[in-house]
Amino acid sequence: MTEQPNSPVPQPVGLDLIAPEMVAPMLRRLALAAVAVGVVAAVLLALLVSWPVAVLAGLALGAPTAVYAVAVQRRRMWLAGSELRARTLFGSRRLDVAAATGVEVLVYPGRLSRIVLRITTGPDSRIVPLAMYTDAGSGRELHILGLRALADALSHTELAAALAVSAVLVEQLRAEARDAPLPDRPLYRAVQLVRSRDSVQPVVLGDRDIAALS
Repeated sequence: MTEQPNSPVPQPVGLDLIAPEMVAPMLRRLALAAVAVGVVAAVLLALLVSWPVAVLAGLALGAPTAVYAVAVQRRRMWLAGSELRARTLFGSRRLDVAAATGVEVLVYPGRLSRIVLRITTGPDSRIVPLAMYTDAGSGRELHILGLRALADALSHTELAAALAVSAVLVEQLRAEARDAPLPDRPLYRAVQLVRSRDSVQPVVLGDRDIAALS
């Protein structure tokens, strides 16, 4: 029997709005500063109270910030084919986008508005950041490769909502590719739509909202 060539392994595509290597130096400095503050506080308090109490106080002061900096530095998200992979401080999780049972677009309005994609597969769900925009008309958007990978993965589901969102992402990557102004970009229009409603709570875009964006 002739062996079939192995199928090519899909290359992971990062889904981080901000490249981790850009913020890693700042996060390392933040973690070191937090540790230094905790140590100094413990030494100074040891002059007034017992060492165990001083050490506990130093940990309470410096540990939360240091742990937060390490957690943010470790957090990553990739998409390999239809498999969504997320790394956290305590491990990693995987979710099959093609088997999604729910796909929603949420907008968090505010001075810095965020728009995200929530993908649910059975009891598990993951939030994928798509873009964030300021009131001043600037912001940061998911790069073209990430949009393309997400759109492709969503197009392989059997959900009508996923197919509609996939079409919006395709329009967004086309707008980014031609450097279109923000009003011509679907994700920005979605944020503006929610802002016009004067909502202060996260809003899940309905089917009509999604259809109007593509």
